[in-house]
Amino acid sequence: MLYPSINKLVKQPGQCRYSLVIAVAKEARVIAERAEQTGETLPEKPIKMAVNAIAEGKASYKEADTN
Repeated sequence: MLYPSINKLVKQPGQCRYSLVIAVAKEARVIAERAEQTGETLPEKPIKMAVNAIAEGKASYKEADTN
C-alpha cells in the first residue's frame, strides 16, 4: 500500500481519483526515463517517488475541463 493515501492526495472537492492515478503514472514514467538516460540508480521505485512528489507539491496535476 502506498502512503500517503489517495484521500490525502485528492485535496480539493471535485478532484477525480482517476486523474490522480494518471498523473502519478505520467510522473513515474518521467522519473524512470530520466534515470535511464542518466544511468542513475533510483533509491525507490518510480511510482513511490511520483506519489511522494505529488504529496510534497513538487509535481502537480490539473483536472481536465469537462465543459
